[in-house]
Amino acid sequence: MERVPLVIATPLEDELVERVRAVDDRLDVHFEADLLPPPRYPSDHAGELSFERSVEQEERFKQLVAAAEVALGFPRESAAGLAWLVRTAPNLRFVQCMYAGAGQQLRAARLDHEELERVAFASGSGVHATPLAEWSIFGILALTKDLPRLLRDKRERRWDHYPTGELRGKTVLVLGLGEIGREVARLAGAFGMRVTAIKRRADANAAGAEQLDELAAEADAVVVTLPLTDETRGMVSRETIARMRDGAILVNVGRGAVVDEQALIEALRSGKLAGAALDVFAEEPLPEGSPLWELDNVILSPHTAALSVHENERLVELFAENLRRYLSGGELLSRIDTSLFY
Repeated sequence: MERVPLVIATPLEDELVERVRAVDDRLDVHFEADLLPPPRYPSDHAGELSFERSVEQEERFKQLVAAAEVALGFPRESAAGLAWLVRTAPNLRFVQCMYAGAGQQLRAARLDHEELERVAFASGSGVHATPLAEWSIFGILALTKDLPRLLRDKRERRWDHYPTGELRGKTVLVLGLGEIGREVARLAGAFGMRVTAIKRRADANAAGAEQLDELAAEADAVVVTLPLTDETRGMVSRETIARMRDGAILVNVGRGAVVDEQALIEALRSGKLAGAALDVFAEEPLPEGSPLWELDNVILSPHTAALSVHENERLVELFAENLRRYLSGGELLSRIDTSLFY
């Protein structure tokens, strides 16, 4: 029976390593925790930043990687780590990436045509749908119920009575109808919201991008779940923001550069938009001088809304299914299109 060398190149719990081993007897799984940076928190794939391997450990790690046909994760989950992995392992054929937006890392790795043809890359798309969709609804709820005022009144010990808005009957426009977008739509529907959507190719469930401004003008909230591609960069433009309904809410759990951030800041300052809930930004970490830090009507998260204590478990479930497909010659789930990096 031909063996398939598999290296786990990211921190992972021992019980989940055993789940990988149990997928198929043909797998020759290599995981040595002392060669990987210890995680700083549950489901941390980059690990402790100060970690360094000894010379002997580095040589051992290179040997494991060099022999691999399949890899789960890559060093530091960085573009440089991905490029190193592919170029160190000449027999590598499949990499399971940990992030839904792994296409950006793959683009930044600047692999050549032969390398992109040799290796199949799958993203973690779908794994983060639950936490990101929940965070999106949290953002809409928080701003609809005026959380900034509640916090301000508490701080100032003010006891005023006033009405707040409701989600029921409001319209939410979801940009991107992948796993995250569909879960946002499901949860919004549970709150009684009317859901509209935009996707790359229009169908019975969503309009095409050419209708973005029209649908944005009808929405009380816009939720961006899009990846960053040449097509989506700047998609929520100054013109789109100007067309949005006065007092609308914008949520972004996709990628920062999909939105014209300066135009968004101006709309938030002027009161054109009631508020924004942002997990992603044009530049990350968000610069200290960004006005977004100080705007009361902005809820921001340091690109952590996708993190969950269940993340590694879900990633291993996805990887296990992809391993079965890889070993049987099937089509991988969430395979990255290396022409679009999505």
